[in-house]
Amino acid sequence: MQKLNPTPNQKLVLPVPSADAQQASRQLQELILAEIAEYGGVIPFSRYMEMALYTPRLGYYSGGSAKLGAAGDFTTAPEMSSLFGATLAQVAHHLFAQTTPDILEFGAGSGKLAFDILSECQYSNIPIKRYFIVELSGELRARQEERLKDFPQVVWLSNMPDAFSGIVIGNEVLDAMPIELVIKSDNSWNRLGVRKNTEENANFSLVSIQDNPETIRSLINQIPDAESLPQGYITEVHPVANGFMRSVAAMLLAGQAKTGKAGVSIWFDYGFPAHEYYLPQRDKGTLMCHYRHHAHPDPFYLPGLQDITAHVDFTAMAHAGVEAGLDLLAYTSQAGFLLETGLTTILSRIPVEDTARYLPATNAMQKLISPAEMGELFKVLILGCGIDLPDNLLRHDRSHRL
Repeated sequence: MQKLNPTPNQKLVLPVPSADAQQASRQLQELILAEIAEYGGVIPFSRYMEMALYTPRLGYYSGGSAKLGAAGDFTTAPEMSSLFGATLAQVAHHLFAQTTPDILEFGAGSGKLAFDILSECQYSNIPIKRYFIVELSGELRARQEERLKDFPQVVWLSNMPDAFSGIVIGNEVLDAMPIELVIKSDNSWNRLGVRKNTEENANFSLVSIQDNPETIRSLINQIPDAESLPQGYITEVHPVANGFMRSVAAMLLAGQAKTGKAGVSIWFDYGFPAHEYYLPQRDKGTLMCHYRHHAHPDPFYLPGLQDITAHVDFTAMAHAGVEAGLDLLAYTSQAGFLLETGLTTILSRIPVEDTARYLPATNAMQKLISPAEMGELFKVLILGCGIDLPDNLLRHDRSHRL
């Protein structure tokens, strides 16, 4: 066995959750321990992550606590500034000529991005017929319904539709999908699983799983030059996200066949192309947890109360979409995308002399585009079928780096 995180739980100096939150975490831990016992003493890390994030009422994304903003655990581009959503609305306006005038959003969270896009459509007279939100959490849907109650275009779905031919948007969706942890040892690769810890300071620890060769081979195909990486190298692979991208491709292709209209998907997330993701020096992977605006590497700290994420391998995402029949249309930085699609024009609507509004807006814009903030770490991947992107979306294209 090799532990992923050398820092034991008791050394994490983090805000203390409420008694009710601690009790909810204990309930979730008991469910996970019961599943570990049911499956012979170990479950894949992907299953642990799925339970920690998505168990009804107790998982991080399924519980009732605030996730975003000052009272939550992290912030996102839409929560940071309405400029982000307004810019996306202008992108949609230019693409609607080739697609149906519909948007489908995965991972809508608080509904802030949908609110900003629809507000900009209203302000700029952009014709949008329907705004679909695929939402599995009843608690999140209730929040979204309250925020979006003045927009009759919004339709909630509990599952991905079979066919869709508009614009698909996913902001920080792929990084929240369960990942498999793999480790190289003795010139071979193995998955890491989660077992009950025998020590007193934590309920869980990591252990190698002896998979059949075909299973592990299918996972490490995502890793370029896997055999040259050093012994003890730990990293993530993304079979769930790969499968999700294939499903999105099938949906868009079915939509094109049904309507004769193009379909496009736009993904915003933090990550790298594969040749940067699997560098020899990144030997502990990219797994990171977020709790009350503190980032730390321990996925076993208070399950259900913290976010667990991994960076996105954009090469793998692009390959999954292309192999399923989509075209790779563009891959660029968030800064390049936003600057080329009207971010500064939207900012210019605020008079400079109105400092109470202008200064916060410019500060937020800098966070969105600065290389030291979100501008370079966050990437934009665009995949679609039957569509031609306008030239401005191709000026900073880095598809050759995937």
